[in-house]
Amino acid sequence: MMNQSVQSRVLVTLHETPGIGWRTIRKAADAGDWSAYPGYRPDEWMAIGFSSDQARAAAEAFGSGAVGRTDETCRRLGIRRITRFDDEYPRLLGEIPQPPWVLYAIGDTALLRRPAIAVVGTRVPTVYGRHTAARLAGELAAIGLTVVSGMAKGIDSLAHEAALAARGGTIAVLGTPVDTVYPKQNAALYRRIAEQGLLLSEYPPGTPTHPGLFPQRNRIIAGLSAGTLVVEAAKNSGSLITADMALDMGRGIYAVPGPVHSPKSEGTNGLIRDGRALLVGNASDIVVDCAVLIAAYDDDEQPLIRTRRTEETKPDRPSSRDGRLADGERHVLRLLREKARSANELHALTGYPFGLLHAILINLTVKHKIQLQPGSLYTSHCHSGSREEDA
Repeated sequence: MMNQSVQSRVLVTLHETPGIGWRTIRKAADAGDWSAYPGYRPDEWMAIGFSSDQARAAAEAFGSGAVGRTDETCRRLGIRRITRFDDEYPRLLGEIPQPPWVLYAIGDTALLRRPAIAVVGTRVPTVYGRHTAARLAGELAAIGLTVVSGMAKGIDSLAHEAALAARGGTIAVLGTPVDTVYPKQNAALYRRIAEQGLLLSEYPPGTPTHPGLFPQRNRIIAGLSAGTLVVEAAKNSGSLITADMALDMGRGIYAVPGPVHSPKSEGTNGLIRDGRALLVGNASDIVVDCAVLIAAYDDDEQPLIRTRRTEETKPDRPSSRDGRLADGERHVLRLLREKARSANELHALTGYPFGLLHAILINLTVKHKIQLQPGSLYTSHCHSGSREEDA
C-alpha cells in the first residue's frame, strides 16, 4: 500500500507549483503513480496529460526542493497543511465538486470535524441585518455548531464575532493566503480567530492576492457546512453565489426575510419566494432542518448529505433516535422540565463534554422533546404530568 505521507508530499508539491491547477492534479491522481512521481521526467508527465510547460515545471519542482522552502515558511508562521489524503481533511468538503487538494490552516483544526453552518451576507448591512446576523450566529455557536464565513466586512465579520462572543467555534475561509490579512481593518478579528478559531485557505503562503481568488473560496465555505444561512443580500450579491453552490451540493439553504422595500433584502427574499431557501427566524429552524446531517456527522457508515429537501434519501436511524431515550437524554430532559436552560448551564450541571451534550440536544430536538428558544435557551415540550419519555 502506498505510504500516505508520500502521497501527501507529492500532492503538496504539485499544488504549490505555479501553472499546475486543479484539473492537472486530477490527471496525476487518476494515473496514481505516486511513488514514482518525484523522479518523473518531463516526457513522463506529458504522458499522463500534462502540457509541455506543466511537465517541465513539475520535473523542476521535484528536483529543486521548492517544497522544502515552503515547509520552513509554514513552520515559521504556524501553518498546517492538510491534503486530501490526510485523516484531518473534512469529509463533508471532500464530497463537493472540485474539493481543494490542499488546505492551509492556522488555529484549531479540530473544528474541521465538527458540524458547521455557513453565515454569509452583504458587506454593508442595515441595523436590522447586523442585529439578526449577530443573534443567529451567536445562537448557532452556543449550541455547538461551528460558524463558517469569509471574514469579509459586514455580515461575515459579525458572524465570526458573535460566534467568538458565544465561546463557540468559527472558521474563516480566506480568499487570500492564510498568512495575509484582508481586509486590513479586520486585523484584530484575524488574530482572535487564529487564537480561538480557525483560519483556512487553499492558497499557498506567498500567493499574490488578486480579485479572482475570492469567488473560489465560496465553494469551500459552502462545502464545509451542513447548510448556508444568508442574512441580507442584494439581487446580485456574491452571497447568492455561495447559496447557489450550497444548493448544488445538496446542502440546506436558509434565508432571513427582510423588508420588501429594502434593496439589501431583495436577494434573500427572492430565495424564499422561489422556494430555494427555508425562511428562518431563529437557530432552531436551522437545527431541525439539518438535524439528520448534523447527528450523523461522525458516522462513517452514512453519507453526510442529508437535508429536509432530500428526505427520501434518509437512512433508518438507530433506536436511540426514536422510541426509548438513552440515559443521557433522560438526564438532560429532566433538567429541562425543571426550567429553561442554556447549553452552558447543562454542561455545568451534567458534566458532559460539549460534543456529547451537543449530540444529546440534537437528538432531543429531532424527537420533538425539546425546543431551542430565542436567547439560546432550551425548553422541554413535555407536560409536567407525562412520564412516557422515561419508559
